[in-house]
Formats: sequence, C-alpha cells, structure tokens
Amino acid sequence: MMLFLRYKVSVDCLRVISKQQALLSVFDFQELELLLCGLPEIDIEDWKRNTEYTGDFERKGASHKVVKWFWEVSIGRQIAIVFFSDNLKQVVVDDFNEEHKARLLQFVTGTSGVPAQGFRALQGNDNNIRKFTVNSIPETVSVFPKAHTCFNRIDLPLYDSKKKLKKFLTMAIQMEATGFDID
Repeated sequence: MMLFLRYKVSVDCLRVISKQQALLSVFDFQELELLLCGLPEIDIEDWKRNTEYTGDFERKGASHKVVKWFWEVSIGRQIAIVFFSDNLKQVVVDDFNEEHKARLLQFVTGTSGVPAQGFRALQGNDNNIRKFTVNSIPETVSVFPKAHTCFNRIDLPLYDSKKKLKKFLTMAIQMEATGFDID
C-alpha cells in the first residue's frame, strides 16, 4: 500500500510539473530521478560484497589502500579518536551523506536505484549482470575518477592520500550532477 501511495504522489507531482514545462527545464534527468524516486537505501556492505577489482587493485582487492579509502569515504563513516580529559572517545565523522552515496551510484551506474535483489543483480546496458567494478588507473592519466556507466565501472586513480581521493571523487560527482564534464 505504501509503495502505491508513493507512486501515486510521484505521478500526481509529475502531472502538475509537466503542465509547466519551465519547471521541468531546471532539472536534469538525474535530479528528476532523485526527486521522483527519493534517496535509495544503499547497503554499502552488499555493495562491497558484490564488487570486483581490476588493474593494480586486482591482487589486493578491498585490502589495497586506495580501495580502503574509497570505501571509507563512500561508507560515510570515519572513526576519529578524540581525547576528553582522561577518557578516550570515538566520534563518528560523516564523509559521504546519503545524497552523495546516491550520486556516486548514479555517477558509476547511470542510476541511483539499487536492484530489488541487491548489488548482485546489477545490470549493464546489455541487460546482463555486471558487477560494480573498481579499476585502477595511473594518476598521470587523470586526477579525476572516470565512470563507465555501461559496465558499472569506476576508474580510480592511484592517489597518494585519502584527502586527495575524497576531493576529486566529490568534484567528479558534483560536476556530473551539474552537467559539467571533466574531460
């Protein structure tokens, strides 16, 4: 019943907006998808379990330092150790919020939606199952990550710091969302 109500609200909103073409023109297809469908619940652990690694990442997989940084930034949680008097406290510091996670998924796959069966059922443009893939590229080729949406693949430069990875990944996702290209 909730799904039907959500669908009905989306359809009703689209009818109202479509009568006003000027209102639609301010959104790109990715923004419309997020507005109509809402932010998806992205299970990062499922995403990680159903990821393949190629290039320099193939041998170490999720243990490679750049891949670790990628998931730390993408997961949205980073543990910071803070000292209060004599007590040691852990504080969760957010990196990527839910919108950034959805935009990352959109950047790499072309959609912010996760298949009902989870990431194991992620499809490419040929409707065949294509796992999410993290591929390494030299930083000399590009400082920005590159997405290959037909193959659900992200080419991630071999950064020398997590800060640099976060900076360029965030920029790539934001530029994609605003319609600017980084090539």
